[in-house]
Amino acid sequence: MNDANTSQLLTELQSHGLRLADDTAGAPSRRGGAGPSDHKAVTIDGRTIMVPVHSADALSSAYEVGRPRADGSATLKRNSIPIKNISFPKQPRFYKMQTFDGIPYWKIATLHGSDVLATTVLQTCVRYGRRSTSCQFCAIGESLKGGRTINHKTPEQLGEVARAAMLLDGIQHMVMTTGTPNFTDRGAEILCESAFGVKAATVNHAGFASGLPIQGQCEPPDDPRWYQRMKNAGIDTLGMHIEAVSQSVREQIMPGKATVTVDHYLTAFEQAVAVFGRGQVSTYILYGLGDTREAVLEMSAKLIALGVYPFVVPFVPIAGTPLENQRSPSAPEMRELLAPLGKMLVSGGLKSADIKAGCGKCGACSSLSAYEQA
Repeated sequence: MNDANTSQLLTELQSHGLRLADDTAGAPSRRGGAGPSDHKAVTIDGRTIMVPVHSADALSSAYEVGRPRADGSATLKRNSIPIKNISFPKQPRFYKMQTFDGIPYWKIATLHGSDVLATTVLQTCVRYGRRSTSCQFCAIGESLKGGRTINHKTPEQLGEVARAAMLLDGIQHMVMTTGTPNFTDRGAEILCESAFGVKAATVNHAGFASGLPIQGQCEPPDDPRWYQRMKNAGIDTLGMHIEAVSQSVREQIMPGKATVTVDHYLTAFEQAVAVFGRGQVSTYILYGLGDTREAVLEMSAKLIALGVYPFVVPFVPIAGTPLENQRSPSAPEMRELLAPLGKMLVSGGLKSADIKAGCGKCGACSSLSAYEQA
């Protein structure tokens, strides 16, 4: 399968999902919480992506996978016709371990993609749970409600798990996101504490002289001095997620977060790039919330000019959220957006491979990086 066909297949799987005959193969799928919820990691032609497996679209998808063979591979079918051999990343060995006080490591941090450790440091948010302020696509409280995580991970716990994941499973970088704890630093302080703990525990381990590379993710803090503080604490790249690019869509879908306006984000991006460097600041854009293709491309051009990597991801509704019945963008809609965006990134000198850590580097939640190479 050539690069163009692979890009198309990845896009179709992320848009339409996958039916599984056996969900016990490889690393477990994820339900609820932050990040790629209701997804499962799948490896195709050496590239690992997160594919919806619990969404309504996935349950009726034309794509299906039978039971894996003894070597872990499985046959991907489209409309019952075999088209590809795929595999699943293995269950991480660190999942079998626990802290001294009995907390399983997988409740503190989880495997994303094939080699990324991810955690939500604080599982609560000042906006979550109130319809007047909460982001309608967010399920940050669901995994906590289901007992699949703990509310606040300490720096010591994060460092302990990160060191084990590096040594046992070859983890290459880490993503730290957080619920917004306040309306001032908006999570920057808790990320500083957490990053310091991970760096202290992982320095000079598994070939990383400076410790495990980390991406921190939070809303723009009120004081721009937090950017240098986060970098000094050990955060290598920063994600500040705008999610929707049109202010009218933001006010409808995320009324609380929309009070931090698009213009405020653009100013914050410029300040953050001055500290972290071009390509080391990124933002998540969920395509399918109401923005037009033209609006996303126009905003992406502004971001690339600033040195910010626009990580565009297909919106996938999560059960239990107000948007659980909203449709995901189709594969053709995603291709029409990602193909020109991939060219824009290359022309602007921003590529996922050059990011030190984080979602853009991992690339599992979007097929965007495949269009950088197509």
